[in-house]
This record gives sequence, C-alpha cells and structure tokens, in this order.
Amino acid sequence: MTKSILVLKLGSASITTAKGEIDEAIIADITRQVAELANNHHLILVSSGAVAAGKKFIKNYKGKISERKAAASIGNPLLLSTYSKHFKPYNISIAQSLCERQHFSNRTQFLQLKETYEELWKNGVIPIANENDVVSNLELKFSDNDELATLLGVGFGASLILLGTSVPGVLDKEGNVIDKIDAINNDVFSLANKNTSEVGLGGMISKLTFANLASTMGIKVVIFGVRTPDGILKAAKGESGTICTPKDCSISARNKWLASGSLVTGRLKVDAGASEAIRKRKSLLAVGVKSIEVNFANGEIFEIIDEENNIVAVALAKVSSSTISKNAKQHNLEIANASDIVIL
Repeated sequence: MTKSILVLKLGSASITTAKGEIDEAIIADITRQVAELANNHHLILVSSGAVAAGKKFIKNYKGKISERKAAASIGNPLLLSTYSKHFKPYNISIAQSLCERQHFSNRTQFLQLKETYEELWKNGVIPIANENDVVSNLELKFSDNDELATLLGVGFGASLILLGTSVPGVLDKEGNVIDKIDAINNDVFSLANKNTSEVGLGGMISKLTFANLASTMGIKVVIFGVRTPDGILKAAKGESGTICTPKDCSISARNKWLASGSLVTGRLKVDAGASEAIRKRKSLLAVGVKSIEVNFANGEIFEIIDEENNIVAVALAKVSSSTISKNAKQHNLEIANASDIVIL
C-alpha cells in the first residue's frame, strides 16, 4: 500500500448533543475533514455513539448491560446511516466493522480482518469500526473504543492514531493544553480527570493508557478536541491537541500483535535476575520465576511482572502454569522463548 494508515477515534461525548443524541452538524464537519485526509491516508474510523443514538428508543433507560446492548443494536444502523449521508457528497462509501475481542486474540482471525480492511481500502471504502456490543461478553469486552483504536492501529501498522475527545487535549494543572508529551508516566497520569462522560465509557486515563501502548510500539498519537475548528486536520499535522511522541520500535508485526492484540490470560512474577535477562532479550527459564499470579495454558499469552509488580513483558507460553508448578526444581525449563517475548 502506498498510503500510510491513520486511525481516527471519536468518543461519544464529542459527537453527541447536550441531550446525548447524535450531533449531525459535527458529523458533517467530521466527514468533510476525513474526506480531505482520505487523499493521503488509508483511514479507519473508530466511532462511538451507537448507544447514544439508540437509547432514546429504550423506555426508562437506566444504562444496564442489557439496555446498552439493545440501544447499540438500534443505534448502530442509525449512526452508520448518518455517516453515510454526510460522506455521500464526497463520493466516499463506508463499511461497518463490528469487532470482538476474539478477532484480535486469534492470529488467524486478526489476519482475516486485516485482509478485509485492505480490500476495502483498495476500493476507496472507509471502514467504521465499533465494538459488537450486542454479543460481546462482559469479561471479554474492550475496555472502550480507545483500546479498539489502539489494537487496530498497532496491529495494522498505522503511522498515526488520533484520539478525539470533548476537550482540546491533555491539560496541565492550570487548564492549558500540553503540546507534547515525551513520556507518559505517573506525573502525566496525575493530570488526567478521573471522570468519564455520561454517554461514554472512556476518559483521559484511558486515552493516556492506550497512547502509551501505541507510542511504545512506534506510533505517533495525538489526543485532540473534535470540536476545535478543523481539529482533525490540525491534529493530523500536529498543530492541535497533545502529541504523544513515538518511541523507536523495530519489532516484527507478529510481536506487535502479540504485545497489543492478544488476549492476556495469565501472569508470572519473576525475580530481578530474570527481569534483567528478559530486557537483554533472553528466554524466560523456570529458575527466575518467583510465583504464578494467574494460571495459563500452553500456547496462551501471559504477562511477566517484576518484584515491584511492574509489567516487564508479555509472552507466548511454551508450557502451562501447572507444568511450571510440577517442575519447579527443573531450573532450565524454558517457559517462553526470547522470540516470543515482547518487552513493554
């Protein structure tokens, strides 16, 4: 593909009115800007708003899981119809992509998803992605669409992820937009408002969490205000919002998928020696394991944490946690090969 990949995520609060209904004026402005970006990028539009669009049809809506699912099933076609209407003047067609966690945790399904998107791009069609709320299992849901946008961006090799929100960017303690963040650490997280909107699931903590993952994988992320005049176009140029600086990253596409798209099921705690060895690109051996925090099976993905409970890496298990327990004295037992460990 000659065009770079750009993921644009739009939160519910940024595309709805004060009453929580879809704001057609803002959708019209979004499609105008996206149409311009489509000249130079393969676009993925990750749009919240299905629940907001459909909840008015649910009597005495209280936000229960069953009500959210019902509202999403009503709202999804309404949301897509609104986008389609406003993209039509630019001769742009759209496609719906309802994603589930398993599409990312299973490598084969993930590659099929990628091939589908590439076919859409060949034909000038913009995929609009959202979680398949109607059937998604509560335990296996994406935390929010910030996560979905990040998994798509990292997995597909995007050069840029734009996380649109209802505020103009990450704000400092005086309420001013921070132009650039080189490292997303505890000081940065302390700036984030802990609240989420009434119509959305995410918040600034979520955006910073997934911006950190994406930037670690070498992707530039901009957190920006959707309602800023020409906010999307300016964010794409780095002229609006908060830029999260990408880090140098040379790992393979498979290992990027492993680090971001896989469904982590287990967790091991390792000692300082094992932690240092992993950072030196060594395999994980049983001798370095301090404890099994969460069980996992052979072939599943598990987190590796250090003695201070910091996540060191994720890895593909060569053996199950029960095998590790039964063979604790076999110090040279290889739990994960260096080629299947991704340092975070």
